[in-house]
Amino acid sequence: MATKAVVLLSGGLDSTTALYLAHSKGLELYALSFIYGQLHDKELQCAQWHAQHLGVKKHFVIDLSFTAWDTSSLTHNAAGNAIEAGNIQRKHAPNTYVPARNMVFLSIAASIAESVGAQYIYIGVSEADYSGYVDCRESFIKAMQAAINQGTERRLINNMPIKICAPFMHLNKAQEIHLGLQLGVDFAHTWSCYRGDSHPCGQCDSCLLRARAFAEAGIPDPLI
Repeated sequence: MATKAVVLLSGGLDSTTALYLAHSKGLELYALSFIYGQLHDKELQCAQWHAQHLGVKKHFVIDLSFTAWDTSSLTHNAAGNAIEAGNIQRKHAPNTYVPARNMVFLSIAASIAESVGAQYIYIGVSEADYSGYVDCRESFIKAMQAAINQGTERRLINNMPIKICAPFMHLNKAQEIHLGLQLGVDFAHTWSCYRGDSHPCGQCDSCLLRARAFAEAGIPDPLI
């Protein structure tokens, strides 16, 4: 029986590379994407493309749209709350921070992992490109893994705890790009911009991080 993994897949650069990395290990894959009131669905379209391209066992798309997240400029509910200017040197959470988003996502991933019998959860977070997001830190991932294994029966019954794999925790995005190309990732089918225009805005945090990554990797971004 194949070892199984649930992969958090937004359709961005990080999560897509994580999906391909998990695929390269011969794991049976279950992709997990979320609708949480985003300003656009371009990332989700990319996630669906890669899930289909790799032939994942199942692609779960969970609708979490609710008004409690109207404090984040990334959601439709945040009327009048404009995405703040990009600043990848900041150490505080920007207004694009969605409160406890990764905690919620990992909790649902854990539920699916236990349901399908998956031993691994893959998430493409990194401390190297921290930029103020507290739920991308290694300490948070370790704490979530401990909580998940206290709140699920897999460890108790099978003595096989669920492991959260964050393979890019100490890599920067340029290193991820090189790895992704080795794994066959088509970055033309990824989207990072917080806005959903026909072209990336080039000004938000995510665009700035992506631009720096491709520049450091010495590779042109196929979206530009």
